[in-house]
Amino acid sequence: MEIPNHLRYTKDHEWVRIDGDLVVVGITDFAQGELGDIVYVEVETIDESLAEEEVFGTVEAVKTVSDLFLPVAGTVLEFNDKLEDAPETVNHDPYGEGWMIKLKPSDMSDVDNLLTAEDYKTLIGA
Repeated sequence: MEIPNHLRYTKDHEWVRIDGDLVVVGITDFAQGELGDIVYVEVETIDESLAEEEVFGTVEAVKTVSDLFLPVAGTVLEFNDKLEDAPETVNHDPYGEGWMIKLKPSDMSDVDNLLTAEDYKTLIGA
C-alpha cells in the first residue's frame, strides 16, 4: 500500500496535494482498497463554498457507496471529468490520474493541520 510522504491526509481517508494556490484532493490507496472496484464518482459541488468535513461528493463501489469529505474549507473549482468515463482510475492510480477535485482553500494554512504520512500510517495501522 502506497502512502506518499509529500501529501497530507484526513482521518476520512482523503489526501491533499498543494498545487500553487489550489489543493488537489482524492482518496487514499487504503480507501480505494477498502471500497473495492469503484464504478462511479459523483461530485455536484462545483463552484460551491463548503466547510471543512462537509460532503463534497460520493464514491460508488461494487460493495458500497461512500461520502467524500472536504479536507479543508474552500470552494470546489474543478472535478476530474476523466472519472466520469473511467472511475476505476481511482483504483489504479489514486494519487495521480485518480484525483477527484481541485479546491481553492479559504485558508491555505489549514492544510498544515491535516495528518502527515506518518500520522496516517498510524491511523490505519500500516
